[in-house]
Amino acid sequence: MAAVRKEQWKSGFGFVLAAAGSAVGLGNLWGFAYRASQGGGGSFVLLYLLIVGLICLPVLVAEMVLGRTTGSSPLLAPSKAAGKAWWPMGWMFIAASCGILAFYAVLMGWTGHTLVHALQVGLPENKQAADAFFDSISGGNSALAGQGISLLLTALVVAAGVQAGIERLSRWALPLLLLLLIGLAIWASTLPGAGEGYRTFLLRWDGEELMNISTIRNAFSQAFFSIGTGIGSILAYSVYLNRKAPLPQEAVAVVGLDTAVGLLAGMLTFPVVISFNLGEVVSDSTIGAIFIALPTGLSSIGETGRVVAVLFFALAYLAAITSAVSLLEVPVSSLMDRLSWSRGKATWVSAAVIFVVGIPASMSLEVLETMDALFGGVLLIAGGLLIAVLMGWVVPNLFLEDLQQSAAASPLLRRVLMFCLRWISPVVIAAGLLISTVDLLRNWSYAA
Repeated sequence: MAAVRKEQWKSGFGFVLAAAGSAVGLGNLWGFAYRASQGGGGSFVLLYLLIVGLICLPVLVAEMVLGRTTGSSPLLAPSKAAGKAWWPMGWMFIAASCGILAFYAVLMGWTGHTLVHALQVGLPENKQAADAFFDSISGGNSALAGQGISLLLTALVVAAGVQAGIERLSRWALPLLLLLLIGLAIWASTLPGAGEGYRTFLLRWDGEELMNISTIRNAFSQAFFSIGTGIGSILAYSVYLNRKAPLPQEAVAVVGLDTAVGLLAGMLTFPVVISFNLGEVVSDSTIGAIFIALPTGLSSIGETGRVVAVLFFALAYLAAITSAVSLLEVPVSSLMDRLSWSRGKATWVSAAVIFVVGIPASMSLEVLETMDALFGGVLLIAGGLLIAVLMGWVVPNLFLEDLQQSAAASPLLRRVLMFCLRWISPVVIAAGLLISTVDLLRNWSYAA
C-alpha cells in the first residue's frame, strides 16, 4: 500500500486537470455528437445533462472519497472499505479499465494514422478514397502498429509518475485541447450550413426520443463513459489527493469541463456535416463521422481544410492520450499496491497484457464494437451502481466523515449528495443498466 501513497498531486488544480483529462476523450469529440444526432438532438442532450447532474456527479464524488479515504488502489479499495465481500468489485474495475483501453488504443491508432496522413499526404479527394484509406488503417499490421505506438506513448507518461508524468501532461494538454476546440468551433460557425447544423442536430427536439430505449441507453453510456466514473480511474487518481481538497467543487469542475467539450465538439461537427452534405455518412456510425465524413468534407475547401483536419486530429489524439493514461493507471496502481511492484514494472507489464487483449479489436470492427458495448457500456454502468450502493448504503459514514473534514462541503451539500447517492443514483442507474443490457442483447440477437 505504501507504494501507492508515496506520490501526491502537486496541487488541487493539477488533479482537476488530470481528472478532466481522464473524462475528456474521443467519446466527447465524436461520440457525444453522433449520439445526439441519433437521439433527437435536444432530447438526448437533456437526458445526458440530467444523468450527469443527478446521478454521475454524486457517484463521482463518492468514487473520489473511496480513493482518498482508503488510500488504496481500485483493486483493494472496495474490500478495505467494506470487507472481503466487496473484493470482486475491485476486479471489475480492473476488467473495465483494461477492456476499455484495449479497444481504445486501437481507436487512438486510427486517429494517429489519420493525423500523419493529413500532414504528409493530404486529405482524400472523395468518399471512395476516404473509404479506401480507412480500410487500410483499420486492420492488419497498420492497425497493430497504431495500437502499439499509442500504448507505448501512454505507458511512457504513466511510468514517469504522478507529478512528472500524468500531472505534467495534463497541465499543458488540457488547456491546449480547449484552445484548439474553441478555435475550430468558431471556424465552423462561419460555414454556410452552420445554423442548419445546430438546428438539425443539437437544437432539434423530439419528445418521443425521451422514451426510446436506445436513446436512454446511449445517454447512460455516453454519460458514464464520458465522465469516467465506474471504471476506477478517478478512484486511482484520488488516492494521491490531500485531505483538504474540496471534492464536490473539484467534481463539478471535472463534469463542467467534460460537458463543455462535448457541446463544443457538436458545434464543430454538425456545421461541417451540413455544409459538406455528409449526413448520410454520419448516420451510419461514429466511425463514419470521424474518419470518412470529416476528411472528405474538409478536402473540398483545399489547403484550409487540410489545416483544419490536422488541428482536429491532433486535438483528438491529445484528448485520447489523457484518457488512456487514466485507464492505464488503474491496473498499474493495483499491481503496485497488491504486489509491491515498482511503477515501471507495473506499467510495462500492464501495457503488454492490454496490447494482447486488444489484438482482436484491431483486426475486427465487429469485435471492437462489441468490446465498446460491453466494457464501455454495461460493465462501466455496473461499476457506477456498485459505487453508489457501497458509499450510500454500506459505508455511508465513510462518505460523510470525509466530506465533513472539508470546509468547502457544507452540511446542506453533504445531505443533498447523500440523498442523491442513496435514493436517486442507485435506482436510476439500476434502471439504466437493465435498459442497456436488454437493448444490447436485443441488438446482438438481431445481428445473429
